[in-house]
Amino acid sequence: MDTKNADSIVKCDIMAEIRRNNVVVGAKQFKKALRDDRVLKAFLAQNADPAVTEPIEAMCKDQKIPCVWVKTMKELGQACGIEVGAAVATAVK
Repeated sequence: MDTKNADSIVKCDIMAEIRRNNVVVGAKQFKKALRDDRVLKAFLAQNADPAVTEPIEAMCKDQKIPCVWVKTMKELGQACGIEVGAAVATAVK
């Protein structure tokens, strides 16, 4: 299979999944949603600063919250409907 097509399939799946859910963007919003017990799933950008994503990944692991890794911050931002990249997005209840 062509790599570009494989990337497009993954991107479409992520975009569809994000659009099906209520999503908040950013590490602070993730932490707020976690405090309020509203987190369903976390989306993390692979090219984001590990100082941002690693603590969130650890929190998800502790709370048994699924994490989905997205290739780039730009892709995650676009999937969330914003014009800038995003390191973290969170599907919330």
